[in-house]
Amino acid sequence: MDLKGFDRPGGPGGGARSVKVMIAGGFGTGKTTMVRSVSDIKPLTTEETLTQASADVDHLIGVADKTETTVSLDFGKISLNDSLMLYLFGTPGQERFWFLWNGLFKGALGAVVLVDTRRLASSFRAIEEMERQDVPFVVALNVFPDSRDYPVEEIRDALDISPHIPIVACDARDRASSRDVLVTLIRHLKERSAVALESR
Repeated sequence: MDLKGFDRPGGPGGGARSVKVMIAGGFGTGKTTMVRSVSDIKPLTTEETLTQASADVDHLIGVADKTETTVSLDFGKISLNDSLMLYLFGTPGQERFWFLWNGLFKGALGAVVLVDTRRLASSFRAIEEMERQDVPFVVALNVFPDSRDYPVEEIRDALDISPHIPIVACDARDRASSRDVLVTLIRHLKERSAVALESR
């Protein structure tokens, strides 16, 4: 894997360069699952049980079997190679916790927006936030057992995202699949950096 520009040792004595990456998306799109599946360490999660008291604010359409929700953040880390470490911050998906996003995005180099194609509208807010905060991102279509297989360009049009933003399918439960999404993000960041340098 060629990651020039991102895989240089952090200093004269070597060591891994660390990068902050956000895992964002709507409620129930698989953010916590992805952090858990790909992290090299036991991840920190802040999931709490959904109760009847939250029924009026936690809309479970399409995710009726969901029993827990992230109330603050998820945290994990993964080494993509000997010189590149990604620190993963998973955002809460529910609208009542969106106020936390501003703080979480500080210092982030890029983001993965997880999308459930059965509920595209649930990811609109995450994409809008990436664009508002000018955070480079890739879209990962988390494939659920009953997901339909839509052409990528249909998804792109429905989400109204630019042609240069990568869209990849993944299984957030699978470590290799989740890792591939992160590699796609790093390659996207590298390409953006190269274009920016050429335009100077």
